[in-house]
Amino acid sequence: MTATRSAGLREFYEDPATPVASGPERSRRHAAMLARALGPDPALVVDIGCGDGSAASITGPLLAGHTLIGIDWSQDALRRASTRMKHLVRGELTDGGLPLADASVDAVLFGEVLEHLVDPDAALDELRRVLKPRGHLMLSTPNLAAWYNRALLLAGVQPIFSEVSLRGIHGRPGSQVVGHLRLYTARALRDFLTASGFEVVRTAGAPFHGVPRMLRPLDRVACTAPSLASILLVHARRA
Repeated sequence: MTATRSAGLREFYEDPATPVASGPERSRRHAAMLARALGPDPALVVDIGCGDGSAASITGPLLAGHTLIGIDWSQDALRRASTRMKHLVRGELTDGGLPLADASVDAVLFGEVLEHLVDPDAALDELRRVLKPRGHLMLSTPNLAAWYNRALLLAGVQPIFSEVSLRGIHGRPGSQVVGHLRLYTARALRDFLTASGFEVVRTAGAPFHGVPRMLRPLDRVACTAPSLASILLVHARRA
């Protein structure tokens, strides 16, 4: 049963039609947070779940002077990322772990991956393993309690970002299936990271590129209160 589920998820993410990129504003804000945290000294940064490299094409210039390596489990995503990233490695957060030594990485970019995982606990254990002591984890994920999701739930509508099937969208606005298995509020995410051996340094927000144009100004305002923002951005360090 577990093997069948894993095979189904693998086929889903290997499908070229499955979206592997997120909005550019999220990537830009996250990279800026990491650049400030790292400072000028050269560092090894690993983008885990790099997808097609779209995020790296935005973060790369902001992380100039640092070495950026992309890791993904999808061969198709890595093929597409090869036009945008110089260093790429195939790896997984399960079934043998990441192809990295213990305490070998200065920082991990983990952009909108957590919500796709069957076992997020094991994933954070693996990230903690490869990070150096006090190493940086820059994590982003959709916010279950985004300002519009609160209104939708009050109206009895399935929240944005949540999915009940990998075959279609049911009970909520939108038409694209992206494979979200788990969703977090800001409080839940902070508690989860702390319990997993990380110290949360800062929580911020980012807008969602899928918000209708007329509502985007409001979505940007919501970023000033991370608990209401569309996307949660967290800077944590290995405790």
